[in-house]
Amino acid sequence: MTKRSLNQNDKKVNKFIETIEPEYIFDNKPINRFKFVKNENIIDKIDRLLVLEKNITSIQDCNLKKDSRSLIMGNGEINSPIMIIGETPGELEEKSGKPFQGDVGILLEKMLTAINIKKERVYLTYSINFRPPEDRKPTSQEMRRYSVFLKEHISIIDPKILILMGSTAMETVTGLNTKISNERGQWKEIIIKNKTIPLLITYSPSYLIRFSENKKYSWEDLKKIKQKISDLNIKI
Repeated sequence: MTKRSLNQNDKKVNKFIETIEPEYIFDNKPINRFKFVKNENIIDKIDRLLVLEKNITSIQDCNLKKDSRSLIMGNGEINSPIMIIGETPGELEEKSGKPFQGDVGILLEKMLTAINIKKERVYLTYSINFRPPEDRKPTSQEMRRYSVFLKEHISIIDPKILILMGSTAMETVTGLNTKISNERGQWKEIIIKNKTIPLLITYSPSYLIRFSENKKYSWEDLKKIKQKISDLNIKI
């Protein structure tokens, strides 16, 4: 069995395989076929993500897309059992092409480290793939439009736990249009393509930077995430 050929000059492919490229195995010992299955699974996810990106790029009559310089898909461990969905990209994310950069990324890393999770071991994305004009909050209509793509994104990554950070992520995934303070910290479930996924809503790192007094509530949410990981016997 050989590794599927990927065009190393294609930037769209490269950004998905920087940290997940399958390895060749040369050994006289019996082959670990599970590793081959895992690699095939990764390649399948890359293919599906590229198709999804193409579909998002093809969207018409969208002010978010029109005024943005780049599309932000996702980053991190493509086979992670934990998927974190933020709100929208900002200036740093738009420039780098990666989610959760700068002070926001530093705070997120500290939050995850507090419950013994390395940032690079989770999969990170946004509810909206483009930076909104003047960093405004997306409208409910825009969130509904992008929810189709986001739910396909979730289906591709196939996480065991979803963490929604911020009200935009909450509304885009669940349809809830209420105060995040009323919904955060409560385990809920969402069904995507006949699969039930537990999710928890919490504050976004960017919000916590502006309103640091709410970090105490975020810490309570993080402890619940840690407990859920233990309850589900998730290895990460």
